[in-house]
Amino acid sequence: MATLDDARAGAAPWLLSAPALLLFSGLLLIPLLLTLALSFHVFSDTQGTLPAYTLRNYLEVVTDPYYGAIFGRTAVLALAVTLLCVVLGVPETIVLARMRRPWQSFCLLVVLGPLLISVVVRTLGWQILLGNNGILNNALLALHITSEPIRLVFTMTGVVIALTHVLVPFMVMSVWATLQKLDSQVEWAGRSLGGSPWRVFRRVVLPQILPGVLSGSIIVFALSASAFATPALIGGRRLKVVATAAYDEFLGTLNWPLGATIAVLLLIANVAIVMGCSRLAERRLKHIFD
Repeated sequence: MATLDDARAGAAPWLLSAPALLLFSGLLLIPLLLTLALSFHVFSDTQGTLPAYTLRNYLEVVTDPYYGAIFGRTAVLALAVTLLCVVLGVPETIVLARMRRPWQSFCLLVVLGPLLISVVVRTLGWQILLGNNGILNNALLALHITSEPIRLVFTMTGVVIALTHVLVPFMVMSVWATLQKLDSQVEWAGRSLGGSPWRVFRRVVLPQILPGVLSGSIIVFALSASAFATPALIGGRRLKVVATAAYDEFLGTLNWPLGATIAVLLLIANVAIVMGCSRLAERRLKHIFD
């Protein structure tokens, strides 16, 4: 009887999670597997996708400098956006955590409010702000800071600015969740023992919020590396990233196998980088807390 009861107890979590696993498989795993299978198909300019298999698509993407430059540009974009989100989001969250109500709730709503708006609408708003005749350039010209409009649309700088605005709330939410578990008495204890504000922050506060910073960085990096709408609208046709390159192959040249190959390689690179950073972060955090 004990063995039967143990078996039932062990199977209970799987039975309870079975509906969610089936839904997850149907909505995510099956499309990914179909995309992976599509990436091995042969493509003909005259006949389209053929029922034959080849590794040529992967060899073309891996060996072609054109795609290498696109993947490199995407990596630089993701790193720049992640760094900016850390620099802006972490201090912002710390200030928010130390505000008093109702100002804290109001400011947090302002920070997270953009998540309620479509990313396309926000990106179009940045197009208006950053354009040659936009609000930003008109203000700079009116203040005589510049003599001619600064070109920000269709540049990497403009894409980084717009993506940072889109993804900063994710960093804020990650750090906010960690700060809610932080005991303020520990910080005051450090101050009472003669530590300066900067030393207390570096030795007491920062190690405790690092898990939130690292998890937020992973989320921001993954989302910025796979972003499509913002690079497509702000970067334009010439400033291609991996997502827009895959889109062009699917709907521009109709080379679905090559587009699927680009998408699969982006997923592999994203997963490898995220898992590598997670492992490294776990080791560093274990070293800090030990």
